[in-house]
Amino acid sequence: MRLGASLAHLSDAPPFPAARWAARLEQAGFEGLWAPEVIGRGALVPDPFVLLAAAAAVTERVELGTATVQVPLHHPAELVHRVRSLLSVSGDRLTLGVSPGSTQADFTLLDRDFRSRFTTLHAHVARLRSLLPPPRDGGPEVLLGSWGANVERAARDYDGWVASAVRRTPEQLLEALVGFRAAGGGRAVVMGVRVEDDDDLAPARDVLRRCADAGFDDAVVLIGPHGPDPERVRALHP
Repeated sequence: MRLGASLAHLSDAPPFPAARWAARLEQAGFEGLWAPEVIGRGALVPDPFVLLAAAAAVTERVELGTATVQVPLHHPAELVHRVRSLLSVSGDRLTLGVSPGSTQADFTLLDRDFRSRFTTLHAHVARLRSLLPPPRDGGPEVLLGSWGANVERAARDYDGWVASAVRRTPEQLLEALVGFRAAGGGRAVVMGVRVEDDDDLAPARDVLRRCADAGFDDAVVLIGPHGPDPERVRALHP
């Protein structure tokens, strides 16, 4: 199982500017850097395309992923422009995690219809794929971040699945992974394993071990703004 790190904690007292933090995470041995899209909820969470562009400029090897872009908040043509712009500076390291969105506040702020978000998501993603190069030609893989029946849809219609460890228990994650695999799913990423206690890393180590044993392909940790050094966190999963 590969280990990545989220850049989301930059919204709350970042220890370094984004580019320096991304470079340090790569040096610590993390294999992916991921950025979410959160709009209109509390403290600023920087735009994922801005964060990943900054990360692309100072890293060489790590995967760069959105986790996740709330597709219904965007016109598909505008989103394609942003994705292709990021591809131009990141090369073939970009993975596009997408979702229908889960918080009405983001939709209200942008005057979008929250109730139709699932229908809008799948329609917009179909158009995105028609306008972006496929992965074999340098385009990004598209992973679906969602739950319930959409886990099986991620297996059938997408390149993989993003599961949120922030919103679900380890038991729920592992049970959903069984359904994803049974439906023929490919890549499975568990996102947002919290690591916030500098004195006790055992809980995070246990979650990572269970996810690896169950067959997740990737786990992405969420290091708190005052959490452990990234080198200590990286050592949780050799």
